[in-house]
Amino acid sequence: MTSVGVSLSAGGWGSVRDPAGGPDGSAGCAELPLSPRQRALCRRKPLLLRSVRDGARLAVSECQNQFRHERWNCSTTEEPPGLGTKETAFIYAVMAAGLVHAVTRSCSQGSMTECGCDARLQGGGSPAEGWHWGGCSDHIQYGTWFSRRFMDGAARNASAAGQLGYTLSSMNQHNGEAGRQAVERTMTTDCRCHGVSGSCAVKTCWRTMAAFERVGAYLKERYERSVQVAERSRRKSRRKEPRRLAAAADKHQLIFFNKSPNYCLEDRRRGVAGTRGRRCNRASPGPDGCNLLCCGRGYNTHVVRHVQRCECKFVWCCYVRCRRCESMNDMHTCK
Repeated sequence: MTSVGVSLSAGGWGSVRDPAGGPDGSAGCAELPLSPRQRALCRRKPLLLRSVRDGARLAVSECQNQFRHERWNCSTTEEPPGLGTKETAFIYAVMAAGLVHAVTRSCSQGSMTECGCDARLQGGGSPAEGWHWGGCSDHIQYGTWFSRRFMDGAARNASAAGQLGYTLSSMNQHNGEAGRQAVERTMTTDCRCHGVSGSCAVKTCWRTMAAFERVGAYLKERYERSVQVAERSRRKSRRKEPRRLAAAADKHQLIFFNKSPNYCLEDRRRGVAGTRGRRCNRASPGPDGCNLLCCGRGYNTHVVRHVQRCECKFVWCCYVRCRRCESMNDMHTCK
């Protein structure tokens, strides 16, 4: 796994430009921070380069959305926030899920020559109940295959670490697979009615992916319930464990080795941005509140002038007239 799969820095997937040069996309592949195997796959399937970029942007945006109120807000640093922590588990999962989502969407939209809709369900259903499978089901199997091949190489059973404990590589693969499963587990069944005067005598149904925000929320729940597992390289050297560690975990769970730092103070070595200067909510008792987010250091209060259009009215015939309203609001930032 290269830095592409774990780094959320501005130079990672999220900032990949459109491929330049010839129609084979080789120039675009050369610009990506890929391993030799990933670069070879990129050259073989250049049409998927845009999906790789879009999937990374989806992942970064959703990670920042899910953690926007917490001490670790998915800040973009050159290094991941502590190897083997719950946070890196979430990063691997959301990156893998973002790639599945973007590739599958491209297939369903007809943007790819080697994949399209999933037609395997068509013709089935329940005629007695008046519905059948049809339409354009999202071809999540192809998106999952490509995400697994791109991020993990040849398909491996990462969850088979079992009784021997996990290595860092197998843990990352496990979390990536949990991210891919999240896209499938959040899929929905949509139906359209057919019949005289909208009677819905017959329904055509198909499977579609949920919005990626739903996938992100699902993975955030898995993050909150992640499982600490035994690390194979350290297991024999530990005489006493502070708690009983799981030898293996369900494929839908996120797993981690190491306890997370508190993310209060900047630590460039560990990829921690700290919370100094972060905006907080003085009235909130939650993680975005000034007490918790600022780690007890206190906060500064600034008065911010806000200008916006207000009291807009439609004026006959053809324009809108608004007043210019100003307000003064307090903004609190962590010391």
